[in-house]
Amino acid sequence: MAEDRSVLSRTAPPPDRAWAYDQHPDHVVEHYRGSRGQVPALVLVHGGYWRPEYDRVHLRPMAAGLAVAGWDAYLIEYRRVPGLPGQATRDVQAAITSVIAEHGDAGVILIGHSAGGHLALHAASEGISGVVAVIALGPVADLGEALERDLDAGAARAFLGQERLDDYCPRLRTRPAVPVTILHGDADELVPVDLSRAYARTHPQTHLVELADAGHFALIDPQSPAWAEVLTAIENAADLANGGP
Repeated sequence: MAEDRSVLSRTAPPPDRAWAYDQHPDHVVEHYRGSRGQVPALVLVHGGYWRPEYDRVHLRPMAAGLAVAGWDAYLIEYRRVPGLPGQATRDVQAAITSVIAEHGDAGVILIGHSAGGHLALHAASEGISGVVAVIALGPVADLGEALERDLDAGAARAFLGQERLDDYCPRLRTRPAVPVTILHGDADELVPVDLSRAYARTHPQTHLVELADAGHFALIDPQSPAWAEVLTAIENAADLANGGP
């Protein structure tokens, strides 16, 4: 089954506002305003195998769709410099901190797709104050497997450069400090679902949901059948953060 990439080129409304969380041109947060009030906000981390040519724009349809569903969605940008993974992880943490300062006391749910899912899972083990849950969508959850399989023509090797695998592989890092949910399509041709299965075996408290016949981009597409599962995962994470079952 060929991957449906239509969401990547779909026109989306502009954000309601944007601001810089630091001094680099990539230090940007875009806010799509929801209507739910004091509930956790959603911080979105885009993918693109950490490559500089892929930025936050392709995730705007998702951010807009979440705002239509009532959620405050904050789409963050981060530096994507091959061989400097620490820049990306530090930028994600700084952007989260900036959103928390803006949003108030309800906390945030961190949602990452693909390489952004990797960065979200990395952040899950950092214990960032104000992050109440992490949802990873088709994540590169095991960098070791990504290296062995040479996914996307060496993307993981380019990302890591000379840095240690153990420092940046979510599967090998410490137990996540917050609840983690992973949604992964079993028809994903870009990031095999095996990577999420490996992560869940190492961190068995993970809630792994495998979506039948779903491809890589279905999880960020408000027009896909998988979208309802994404919204359900967000509702469940918010309920749990608010003391629900």
